Amino acid sequence: TSLRGVRRTFEDCNKVRGIFEVQRVVFDERDVSLHGEFLNELRNLLGEEANVPRVFAKGRYLGGAEEVSELNETGKLGKMLSMARMERGVGRLACGGCGGARFVPCLECGGSRKVVASGDKKEICGKCNENGLIHCPTCL
Repeated sequence: TSLRGVRRTFEDCNKVRGIFEVQRVVFDERDVSLHGEFLNELRNLLGEEANVPRVFAKGRYLGGAEEVSELNETGKLGKMLSMARMERGVGRLACGGCGGARFVPCLECGGSRKVVASGDKKEICGKCNENGLIHCPTCL
């Protein structure tokens, strides 16, 4: 999560991100504070009490911050990533459209979540998420 409201969660997410950047693995980070559907997906996989960060490699669950940190410190993480044939590179790839956030303000409503319908009647925009964001069209 990029949300700094819960310090421990924010620090754990940064720690795991750093581990994968040092491992030079291309990864897909799903920020639950930007898109609620990511949290729903995580809860469907791990249950209602799922909290972040949670790491999957090629569909296999590796664990949370403590488990990933321990795997890294013992050298097992690098071996697991090699065996899974994870793509190596510069970590999370940033695009020019969103800077790596994967979301941009909605092009339809400008992020306000309101659009003008017939007449002057305003409706909730159906193209963006709960934060007025859409998936970045550049990096999709």
